[in-house]
Amino acid sequence: MSRPRVVLVGPMGAGKSTVGPLLAEGWGVGFRDTDADVEATAGTTVAELFVDSGEAHFRALEQEAVATALAEHDGVLALGGGAVMDPLTRERLAGHTVVFLRVGLSQASSRVGLNSSRPLLLGNVRSRLKTILDERATVYTEVSSVVVDTDDLEPAAVAEAVRAAVEDVRA
Repeated sequence: MSRPRVVLVGPMGAGKSTVGPLLAEGWGVGFRDTDADVEATAGTTVAELFVDSGEAHFRALEQEAVATALAEHDGVLALGGGAVMDPLTRERLAGHTVVFLRVGLSQASSRVGLNSSRPLLLGNVRSRLKTILDERATVYTEVSSVVVDTDDLEPAAVAEAVRAAVEDVRA
């Protein structure tokens, strides 16, 4: 059984899908994103899954994708923003090196874009994003070994901060 070198969690716009490949490259390991795993399994995009099958169906596929990736992947693993809201997923994260990429509302809004095609942001994007950040922040912190703030940092600087923090946790 493999174990991810690090699991990245955080809301949309935190940089998981941007920073993850940089970390993987620096460590010489693979990068895996559970949203991409869900899309490959379903044969459609996350946005289309939400519209066509509903959030509950997506979350069930996501839970399975996370369990599989935690068991199989030995590189850098990025979880979808809402994955940690599932109690079973939180249990499965115990004992893993988990890094919460924390982002503020202003930065998340600019990174995601106000004309987002993300299904959870339908309507007033900034207001929905604030609600999501507020609802999940405590859970992200609870499941994490380390918190890295990403505001006003370039992806390479975030990757370096994560590398340093993970080395400290493992030491």
